[in-house]
Amino acid sequence: MTDRTELDPASQYQAPRNQWLDVWDQFKKHRGALIGALIFLFIMLGVFAGPLIYWQDPQYVPTGREFLKLRDMRPIYAVIWDSGAKVDWAHPLGTDNIGRDALARMMSGGQVSITVGLAAMALSLVLGTAIGVLAGYFRRLDGPLMRFTDLFLALPLLPLLLVAVLLFREPLKAGFGIEGGVFILIVTLIGVTSWMQTARIVRGDVLALKEREFVIAARSIGAPSRRIVMRHILPNVLSPIMVSATLGIASAIITESALSFLGFGFPPDFPTWGRLLFDSVDRMTLYPERVIWPGLAISVTVLSVNYIGDGLRDALDPRIRGR
Repeated sequence: MTDRTELDPASQYQAPRNQWLDVWDQFKKHRGALIGALIFLFIMLGVFAGPLIYWQDPQYVPTGREFLKLRDMRPIYAVIWDSGAKVDWAHPLGTDNIGRDALARMMSGGQVSITVGLAAMALSLVLGTAIGVLAGYFRRLDGPLMRFTDLFLALPLLPLLLVAVLLFREPLKAGFGIEGGVFILIVTLIGVTSWMQTARIVRGDVLALKEREFVIAARSIGAPSRRIVMRHILPNVLSPIMVSATLGIASAIITESALSFLGFGFPPDFPTWGRLLFDSVDRMTLYPERVIWPGLAISVTVLSVNYIGDGLRDALDPRIRGR
């Protein structure tokens, strides 16, 4: 006798698998991306949660006898090759030439550098996505917006950034304070000069998507362009946008570090990883660790973010997913 449940279609129905679970399964198969995500998570925890455990003030400058005692402390591992090195176990990475704790400044600098990277990435994504969607969906806007994009691609970005910093730094400092003004300036300049690749990628995907059947069907029933873009176009270009986001963080951190290293970024008492490099160059032969640590932090952060971008690109591509 046949079981009735075997003939019941409802009993054999299985809920569709969540697409994001498929993305996660593919992402886990990319070993470099998984390791990069763990390293980036460790760096984020170190720079944002580390000061809750390590209570040294990155801005504290000792005076008097304390200054003579604490200035130019070597890292605690310096005793391995120099038993007479001046070390203090309360300062694991040593101190700088005016007695400020190096580890605390590394954490504080990481907070600023990563925050600048995230904020500049968000601004560039908004600009790039908006221009890419408008250029790809509206034919009459394609030519002007793409020529505008080509103009920005042809500009020498580093000289342009340096000139813009010189022109707008003082007015923004007067309006928002030293730290706030420089932060707004750096984030705006990096975001405004790094949206072009995202715009080109999004435009190419939109040009292909607007000829798909579901978009043509939505247009045929009279759906307005705004609804088509928001409900049908943007969700389908999420993959290149997310990949551009990860790569944008790395690019923004490098650009901010370059500006700070050249002396056009944040002030000396507001550390970033690039600023720490700039402050350490003059004495790098005597204290090479002061250059190595911020340089290593920048390199490892950028490398891990790039690996995350590679993994997301593979995981979000339905042609690769499942292989």
